[in-house]
Amino acid sequence: MNYDCDVIVVGAGNAGLTAANELAANGYKVILFEKHNIPGGVATSFVRGRFEYEASLHELCDLGTEDNKGPIRKFFDRIGLEVDFYNEMNLFRTVVKGEDGYDVTIRAGVEEFRKSMLEVCPECGKSLDKLMKLLDSTSKALAYNDKKKGNPNKLVMLMRYSGFLISASHPLDDVLRSLGFEDKARSILETYWSYLGVPATELNAFHYLEMMRGYIRYGAGIPRRRSYSISLALADLAVKNGCDLRLNSEVTRFIFDYDKIVGVEAGGDTYYAKEVVSNIIPHNVANLMGSKNVKEKDKKLLNARKFGISFFCIYLGMDCPKEEIGLGYTTFVTSCRFPDRSIFETKLPEVYIINCLNCVVPEASPEGTCSLFLTVPVIPEIFLEGVTPENYREFKNDVALHYIKDCEETLGIDIRGHIEDISIATPVTFARYFASPDGTAYGYELSKWDGLIPRMLDKINQFNYDRLTFCGGHGETGDGYGVTYLSGTEAAEKVIARLKKQEFLENLKESVKQKVSKKQKPAKEDV
Repeated sequence: MNYDCDVIVVGAGNAGLTAANELAANGYKVILFEKHNIPGGVATSFVRGRFEYEASLHELCDLGTEDNKGPIRKFFDRIGLEVDFYNEMNLFRTVVKGEDGYDVTIRAGVEEFRKSMLEVCPECGKSLDKLMKLLDSTSKALAYNDKKKGNPNKLVMLMRYSGFLISASHPLDDVLRSLGFEDKARSILETYWSYLGVPATELNAFHYLEMMRGYIRYGAGIPRRRSYSISLALADLAVKNGCDLRLNSEVTRFIFDYDKIVGVEAGGDTYYAKEVVSNIIPHNVANLMGSKNVKEKDKKLLNARKFGISFFCIYLGMDCPKEEIGLGYTTFVTSCRFPDRSIFETKLPEVYIINCLNCVVPEASPEGTCSLFLTVPVIPEIFLEGVTPENYREFKNDVALHYIKDCEETLGIDIRGHIEDISIATPVTFARYFASPDGTAYGYELSKWDGLIPRMLDKINQFNYDRLTFCGGHGETGDGYGVTYLSGTEAAEKVIARLKKQEFLENLKESVKQKVSKKQKPAKEDV
C-alpha cells in the first residue's frame, strides 16, 4: 500500500497537537486534521464586545514557576514551547452555605497550604503530615512506574509504595477518613471534586490526590495571553517540525483494510497512513468507523460507559475594576459540606465556581473593567429536560439570572449593577463546538469500574484497534487539562515504538530476501 504519510492525527486539541509535534520532531511525516478554522479544542478564547473570554481551559495545576518547575513547565521547556504564564498561589476560596457552613481560603505552597489548613482546622496537623507522606509516596510510585515503562515489579510496588496501592484502589473520602481528617477538614480538601463531577465517596483517591499535589506544590499556572496562546504555540511548533496542519478539514470516515485502520476520509479525499492517532472520543470514532467494523465487545463497552459532566457557563464583562466586585481568583460555592451525586440530579445544581481572571492577569480586560466567568457542572439530560428550540433562549437566560442572584446573595456582592456584556454557554453550546456527545467536557465519567487505574490495568479490553491510538481526556489518564500533554506524549511514544518495530521487521525481511536471492543466483563457473 502507498501511504500518504506515516501518521494521521485526527483533532487539533492540545493532546492532538502534542502528539503531532512529538511525532514530527522525531522525523515522521504527519498530517493533522482539524474541523475548525483554529486549533486548540477547549483551549481557545472568544471575543464579545471589548472582552475576551476563556472558553474553558484557564489554568494548569502542574506548571510551577521558573524557580520551581513542575512537570508541565519541564515538558514545555523540553519541546521548546514559549508561553508566558502568571502563577496564582491562592488555591481557592470555598463557601459552604447553611448552618454548618464556612467561608475559608486555602493557599498553595507546601508550608502555606499547611498554615492555611491549620488556621481553620487546628486539629488536623497529624493528618496533614500523613497526607503529605502519601502524596510523596504516590509521586515516587509514578516515577518508578515511568522508569519501568508501565510494567513495574509488583513486589516492589507492594513493599515500597503501598500508599499508592491504597489510594489507587479506594475512594477519596475513604482515604481522607483513614488519615484521620475530621468533617470540616475533609470537606475543604474535597472542594475540587465538583470540577470533576464524581462525588468524593466514589472518586478514585489517587486521581484526585495527584491533581491536588500539583496544586499544593506549584499553585495554578494561568496563561497570560489566554489558553489559545498555548494552542497556537503548539501548532506553530508542530508545523515548524514538519507537521502538515490542515484546518477546516473534518474527518468523515475511518478507512479499514480487513481489521486494521489504514487511513481516513477528509474533505472528500482519502488519505492513507501507517498509524492513526485520534484526539476525538471513541463514541465519535465508532460512528466514523461504521457499525460493521466495530467489535461487539466495543459496542458493549461504549454502551456501558457513562459520559462525564458538562457545564453551564456565564461569561460576564464588568464595567468596573475587580476591587469593586470584591472577588478573588477562584471561589467555590455549594449548599452543603458533603454534596453527593444528588446535587447534580436536579435542574439547578447547588454548586458552582466563579472566577475573576483579573485577580491574576491584570490586563485580562480593558482598564477600569474586569471579567468574570461562572461555571455550573451539570448532567445534560437532567439539566436540559423539557428544553426546546423555542424556549432555549428564555431557559438559559432564566438559569443565568438564578445563579447570578445566588452569587450576589451568598457573597454579598453586586454583579447585575455592573454587567456590560454577558454570554452564556450550555451543554448544547459545547456539544456543537467540540462535537462531544452531550457536550461532555472531559469524556467518560471516572467511575469505579472505568476510572484511571482500571483503564491502565485493563488496556486489552479498552476500545482497541490495530494502528489506532487515542489521546485526550477520554483516554487512560482521564480528565484534566495538565494530563492532556501527558496523554499526547504517551500516544506519540506508543506510535513511535510500533513504527520502529515495523521498520525493523521490514528491514529484516528485506535483508533475508537479499540473502536468499544471492544464494539462488548461480556462480560464474556454473554458468
